[in-house]
Order: sequence, then C-alpha cells, then structure tokens
Amino acid sequence: MTETTENVPRGVRPNIPKRPALDGDAWEKIQAEQEKMKEREYVRFSMFKVDPAWRHLSVEERAAHKDEFESVIAARVRDMMIYSYSLVGTRGDADFLIWQAARDLGQLHDLAAALNQTGLSGYLSLAHSYFAMTKRSIYLNRYEKEYVETYGGSDVLDSARLAINPQGSEYVFIYPMAKIRDWYKLPHEDRQRMMDEHIRVGHQWPDVKLNTTYSYGLDDQEFVVAFESDHPGRFLDLLMALRLTEASAYTLFDVPAFTGLARSMRDTLDSVG
Repeated sequence: MTETTENVPRGVRPNIPKRPALDGDAWEKIQAEQEKMKEREYVRFSMFKVDPAWRHLSVEERAAHKDEFESVIAARVRDMMIYSYSLVGTRGDADFLIWQAARDLGQLHDLAAALNQTGLSGYLSLAHSYFAMTKRSIYLNRYEKEYVETYGGSDVLDSARLAINPQGSEYVFIYPMAKIRDWYKLPHEDRQRMMDEHIRVGHQWPDVKLNTTYSYGLDDQEFVVAFESDHPGRFLDLLMALRLTEASAYTLFDVPAFTGLARSMRDTLDSVG
C-alpha cells in the first residue's frame, strides 16, 4: 500500500469496480488536512515483562542479550524518540517500558520488528502496549496568552503541542483512559466549562508536565497520558485534586497506572537481571 498522492479511482482487487475519484473541492481539503498531519507524531508505550528463566542464563549470555537489544535502540535514536524507564519496584506485571514517538508509523513498526529479532525477545512478553497520536486539543486553554509568551510565539507553541518532548524528569507516570459516552452527549460549552476547571487545577502544579496523546479508533483507550515529575508526591497530590473536579465524574477508566524511573537503556536492562 502507498500514500494517496493523486485523485484517481482506487481499488486493488482485479475485476471489481474501483472507488471513484473524489470531488475536486473535497480533494483539495483532504490534501490540506493530510499536509497538517505530517507534523503530528505516532506514539507508543511498550511495557515488557522478563521471563524469570532469563535470569538463570550465564552472566555472559545475559550481557550479550543486553548488548544486542541496546544496539537496536541506539541505531534508531537519531531518527525517532526513544526513552526507557525501569518499572522494577513499582509494578509487579511489567519490568520496564519504552516510550517511543515518530512522525512515520513505519519507524515504530521497524523498531518493534527489530527488537523481535533479538535474543532477549525470546524471554520478553509484552505485558501492556498503548498506541496513540498527538493532536491539538479541541478545548480552549485560558492560559493560552501566558503559554504563547513563554514559548516565544504561537507557531512555536503549536509545533510543541504536536511533538512529544520529554522534560527529562526522574519519573514518568502513564495511564490509558476513556470517557463515558455521556460526556460526548454534553454540549461543547458544558465540556469546555468543566475543562476550564480541570486546566485551572493542573496549572497549580507547573512542575508536573502533562503529555496527552489520542487513541480514538487506534487502540482500546481514547487517550494515553504521561505525566513527568521529579517528585512522585507532587504527581499524587495533583491527581487527587483532579479527582475532585466535575469532569472526573465522566471518566470510564484510567488504569492501569505505571510509575517509571528514567534510566538509560543499559541501566534499565541491568535492573531486571
């Protein structure tokens, strides 16, 4: 399959009528939207569990597996975003996570395929996996003027919202979430009012950075949120405050939750054995 670049009848099966070309005006609008899409990123959170049998291998075998796994990551860090976090000590069903982002979905696929070819992969299971994309929120942010001034212009701010840029905190806190359908039945004005409160509360914790990504139709959840902070207690207090907001009553689920410790890929692997 290839990217659609021409407005022509389409269909890949022989002897079956092709789908007609689109109306000219519609095609121009689609092209404009597709061009905007190129600035957005695909995001994946992969949580791995190590088979205890791997720890029974010799030190030399485990070191070779780590070297190979780490080299696959190192070969791609210049072309896409890859950050590793240890879950040892914070989760029982997963040992480490890899946070990835790229403008080309093929890069996420190729990374996963390459990791599947490593010796360590035979001892790994994918305990959890969340797939999402970046996009601009449909809700107005009452602190927009402040953000524009901080970032040095609206264009810079818009670019920042479409790209994942971790702030390098010691910890990351990740969970998938979805809203109940009653949320979407509300008038936009009511949802905006509740989001105003939600944003106002979050603004009181400026040291806790929020990265929101969207999964509608791409994965089982609607959003994946990744908070960053150097102090877990600050994140905990923020989440408690957000639970008291009106919008919180429209949450369908926001688990499982993961607390990751930022580590190099090698240190992350060393933490599991």
